[in-house]
Amino acid sequence: MAFTHVLAVAPVMAIEPAVEWYERLLGRPADARPMDGLADWHISPYAWLQVFESPEQAGGTLVNLVVDDLDRALSELAGRGITAGGTEPGSQGVRFAAVHDPDGNRVTLIENPVEG
Repeated sequence: MAFTHVLAVAPVMAIEPAVEWYERLLGRPADARPMDGLADWHISPYAWLQVFESPEQAGGTLVNLVVDDLDRALSELAGRGITAGGTEPGSQGVRFAAVHDPDGNRVTLIENPVEG
C-alpha cells in the first residue's frame, strides 16, 4: 500500500472563528474552502491541515508542525496574537512549544535540529 499525502484534521465548534485563528497561526488565508464548514491549508505539497466544523469532536486534536527556528516562529506568532506557554526540551536537542486554538486543539511547534 502506498500513501501519497498526509492530511491532519482539527475539528472545531464553529468554522469562522477557527479559520480566523488558523489564518493567524499559518500566516495566510486557507488555500481552499471546498465546502461549508471546511477549510484547507496546504502546508507542503503532500501535507495538508484541514479545519472542520464538528462540535461533537472539537477540542481533542493534536497537530505537530516542524519549524526551522522555534524562537523565530514563536516571535512571529506573538506578533499575530498567538502565544505559547513556553518552550520545552525534548530528547537529542529537540525543542517544542504548544499553542491551542479557541476550541482547545493543541498545535505543537517542534524544532528538530539537523544532526551534525
